[in-house]
This record gives sequence, C-alpha cells and structure tokens, in this order.
Amino acid sequence: LLLTYSKKYFSVPPNLYIIGMMNTADRSLATMDYALRRRFSFYKMKLAFEREEFRRYQKKLGNERLDAVLEVVKELNQEIIEDSSLGEGFVIGHSYFCNAEKCTDEWMKDVVDFDILPMLNEYWFDDANKVQRWENLLKGVFQ
Repeated sequence: LLLTYSKKYFSVPPNLYIIGMMNTADRSLATMDYALRRRFSFYKMKLAFEREEFRRYQKKLGNERLDAVLEVVKELNQEIIEDSSLGEGFVIGHSYFCNAEKCTDEWMKDVVDFDILPMLNEYWFDDANKVQRWENLLKGVFQ
C-alpha cells in the first residue's frame, strides 16, 4: 500500500491481529458502533469474577472486606441485568478491582465512591431510592 502523503510503502504482516475493545454501554458511539459492526468480528467478553485467574488474584489479596464488596457487586450486577433499560452491557466489571498492589479500605472506598456510584447515578438518574439503596449496601461493607 502506498501512503498518500509520504509516498512510502506500508504493509501489515499477515500474522498481526488488532484487537479493539468497546463497551456496549457507550451510547454516544451508537452511529460509529453500527459502522464498526459491519466491518469487524466481535467477541463478547464475560465478567471474570468467577474465573479461576480472578479468584487466585482475589485470594492473593486475602481481604475479607474485598470479598464482601464483590458479593454486593455481583448482586448489583444481577439487578442491572434484569433492568429492561440497561441489561448485560451495563454491568460493573471486574477491572475496577484489578491491579491493586495492596487491597486497602481506602482503595476500595475510592472504587465505590468514584467509579461505581457515579455510574449508578447515571443508570438510575430517575430512581434516587434505588441508587441510595445500593450506596447503602456498598458502603455498609465498610462499617
């Protein structure tokens, strides 16, 4: 392939695969999403909370409070899945709980306060009681 501006040749090796990730909850990308779907293959990724690798990571951290937070998140995810205006594409993923050098209450509270709760406020902007119930459940783990 000859590049338009530089007039240099460019090629991609046949064994190179480009993997892009996109969250189906990103509504602002809807029109682009349709264009992408027509041109690429898709692989649906599931949450890793129940995968052996995540369980080993969780066990290595050895924090009972993390275990309790994750149980609440799993229950929360079930409600999100069952919500007809949301669904599986809106669940809280395991990535919020990955890559911790040390699992502290402060770190977990930050995940709850700055990642999960703002999302729930967006999801259920018209149902403050539901958001408050989940906030109480998530923050209740730390009491």
